[in-house]
Amino acid sequence: MRRSATISCVIALACGLAATAHAENWKIDESHTTVGFSVSHLFTSVQGRFDRFDGVIEFDPQKPEAAVVRATVEAASINTNNAKRDKHLRSGDFFDVEKNPTLSFESTSGVTVMKQNRGKLAGNLTIHGVTKPVVFDVVFRGQGKDPWDNVRAGFSASLNINRKDYGLNWNQMLETGGVLVGEEVEIRIDVEGILGE
Repeated sequence: MRRSATISCVIALACGLAATAHAENWKIDESHTTVGFSVSHLFTSVQGRFDRFDGVIEFDPQKPEAAVVRATVEAASINTNNAKRDKHLRSGDFFDVEKNPTLSFESTSGVTVMKQNRGKLAGNLTIHGVTKPVVFDVVFRGQGKDPWDNVRAGFSASLNINRKDYGLNWNQMLETGGVLVGEEVEIRIDVEGILGE
């Protein structure tokens, strides 16, 4: 009896640990996620996004310091609602998608300074074949069941980068003395994750 009880406890513990690990795994739902950016152009700004991406978020709101994020974006899926401009952005002047087909992010530590569901997430961001350490401002927007019994969670992340740090140097001078395209790019990501996918 004692041995049987011990085996039962071990099995129960193993199942519990497996469930905990599984519960932290959030598959990015592409149809409810936006990977967007904004950059100044002349006297306004251009909004754009990437339409094809994939990734996984391992996150437990009780243990944000253990979070892990991995994501990949298809560079050729860039979309600024202008076919001519998008073709230029895919060319060697910018993303050079033939040589650098993907952008990626991989966290190097968990979420820190978590207050009111807001924190910081450090990691390596790769754009145009160049990898740089960055720190995203992140927000956990909560979790719950959808009408089809799937458990979903919402996350947001934002970051400003200098595109020249990633070798995206193309520009044109204006008669007024300025440049056509700004150097600072604002990145904004809104993610909906599905539990256990």
